[in-house]
Amino acid sequence: MSRNADESRAERIRAILETEGPAVSANASLLNEKRYDAIDSFPAYDELRSEARGIKEDAIAQLPELIDRVTEAVEDNGGTVYLAADAADANAYVESVAADRGVDSVVKSKSMTTEEIEVNDHLESREIDVWETDLGEFVLQVADEAPSHLVGPAMHKSRAEIAALFNGHFEPEEPLETAEELTRFARDYLGERIREADMGMTGANFVLAESGTIVLVTNEGNARKSAVTPDTHVAVAGVEKLLPSVAELEPFVQLIARAATGQPIAQYVSMLSPPTESPTLDFESDELGGGDREFHLVLLDNGRFDLREDDELRETLYCIRCGACANSCANFQSVGGHAFGGETYTGGIATGWEAGVHGAESVAEFNDLCTGCTRCVNACPVEIDIPWINTVVRDRLNRGQDPDRFDHLVDGLLPDEEAPGFTLQKRLFGNFESLARVGSATAPVSNRLASSRPVRAVLERAVGIDRRRELPTFARRTLIDWFDARGGSRVAPADATREAVVYPDTYTNYLSPERGKATVRALESLGVAVRVPPVGESGRAPLSQGMVDTARARASDVYGSLAEHVDAGRDVVVIEPSDHAMIHREYERLLPAASARRLRESSYDVMEYVYGLLENGADADALRAGDGEAVAYHGHCQGRTLGTDAYAVAVLERLGYDVRTSDVECCGMAGSFGYKRAYYELSVDVGEPLADSFADAETVLASGTSCGEQLEALLERPARHPIEHVGPQ
Repeated sequence: MSRNADESRAERIRAILETEGPAVSANASLLNEKRYDAIDSFPAYDELRSEARGIKEDAIAQLPELIDRVTEAVEDNGGTVYLAADAADANAYVESVAADRGVDSVVKSKSMTTEEIEVNDHLESREIDVWETDLGEFVLQVADEAPSHLVGPAMHKSRAEIAALFNGHFEPEEPLETAEELTRFARDYLGERIREADMGMTGANFVLAESGTIVLVTNEGNARKSAVTPDTHVAVAGVEKLLPSVAELEPFVQLIARAATGQPIAQYVSMLSPPTESPTLDFESDELGGGDREFHLVLLDNGRFDLREDDELRETLYCIRCGACANSCANFQSVGGHAFGGETYTGGIATGWEAGVHGAESVAEFNDLCTGCTRCVNACPVEIDIPWINTVVRDRLNRGQDPDRFDHLVDGLLPDEEAPGFTLQKRLFGNFESLARVGSATAPVSNRLASSRPVRAVLERAVGIDRRRELPTFARRTLIDWFDARGGSRVAPADATREAVVYPDTYTNYLSPERGKATVRALESLGVAVRVPPVGESGRAPLSQGMVDTARARASDVYGSLAEHVDAGRDVVVIEPSDHAMIHREYERLLPAASARRLRESSYDVMEYVYGLLENGADADALRAGDGEAVAYHGHCQGRTLGTDAYAVAVLERLGYDVRTSDVECCGMAGSFGYKRAYYELSVDVGEPLADSFADAETVLASGTSCGEQLEALLERPARHPIEHVGPQ
């Protein structure tokens, strides 16, 4: 990213943080909390997620057959099915239906797909009035703005802003102020538009192929009114909305409202098999018509069949558009979909949708806002690996770029697997292990040099590293060197209860060897024979920059280095949560399945490992007792996703510490993200609530390197790994 692009992006994010950020933060956070509550009270949630995932996989696999079946069913009902190749094709068909029926006005409800094809603009260009009838969409139509969320399109606006908008636009006799007054006004105004409309348009949450039934899940009821009040109903839905029959519907009805808004079930679940034989309505004469109803189902391809053939992005088609990925995302909670979104779609899954239906250029502006924290993984009701989709698209975007003007300076010098075309920033962050090795070997000179004002200015200008962010300090003596110099383990294998390899991740080995030393001492005190072999970087750094080939090569190297230890029955203990998550999640996509499984089954987060030792009889007195000491602990995002975060709390409490955790889920740093000039202020905005929650804590602990760096910067005091606090001195 060029300096000008950096500045432009930072300025745009700053403006959104100041204007839309407060409303988005309040609304997205509330929906996320309600989702947690809804899931906690519904034990079958995870089982239904897997069931829904399986149904979607099967439905997308048999998509051509389902299209044939739904066409036959709808035609048997008396309706018409049209398979539209793209947006222009869909709009032309809708226009032809309107022309045939002499339509002057259209009411719409419940359809992101019609946002995707921009049908409003198309029909209005043909002098047809179009009215959005869902409240959020109506607000945006009046404001002439794009949606900022999949299910809460106007969540970036406060009640006061909506009141000012309505009062200025409609000039009511009495100014509107309260939520009740605004809702009543919109209901009455749109009710009149619905009664006058010649054609109704809806989307569909699901389409049942067996019966030709469209399923609408809403909280306002205007979708049903729009579908049945006018004589003509046009439903526009992506082909991915097809399910075989009503038998496959139940898991989705159980999941979608819980994931989207934290409700057990939506206010309205409407199942319509149009056209019906019910009488048409004539509001002027108060007489019923003769039942001359017309129904058209427009199934939209617009890139979806290409997504279906894409092994890396196919999962996008499993999305049920609940918005849970957005609500669970810390960056989205700060800036919303006007920053974290493309032409139509917003939030984490937007990358897959936008790349599929609008092209990669629609993704470039916001793709980096996904930091790969994986909080959306457990939030998704159909188990889509959204971070992986973002990584793959990032990789493809990188490959489509022209070579950076500085690329020739590093091409061939850095040991990555990538062709020219990456930005210098991505190349350097993706090869951080190489930089750390040089920085450590030349410390303390490297540290003094890196902190000098001229060098910081160059780093900001050429690499986009914000000069306000303090750089990490390289250690002269690495963890591996320290371990070798002390003569290896102080516990012989013959005397040990277990044998373990401590994985010397880049941050622990070159920047924070103290937490590695603490790990070695803690494990030895619990009877474990320890080794610290030279093992390379896990691949996390290149993967975060969208350098998948390099990440795959790093993963292969790590497996090659650790396989002999796994074969010998030694456990692999990992200190950095992001590297532990790499082994447990991403290696499934980077290594042969058997290799990934062997390494995953032998690897443990360090606090998880200590917990297991204590549970199996190790002497807890060997560790530093808490004696009631109060500590504030922040767990890493990826540790929370894997469920390993709880072990740190359990160990601390078992040792007698009074542990305080925060409801704030993310520190905002996310590896290199918080160093980048374009995102520094967003990173701080995300991290400040966490820092505020720990402001009065004397002892702050954090398992992730990035989490610790952010907390130390915002609190201006140390934040150590838990193992450093409980390990023997």
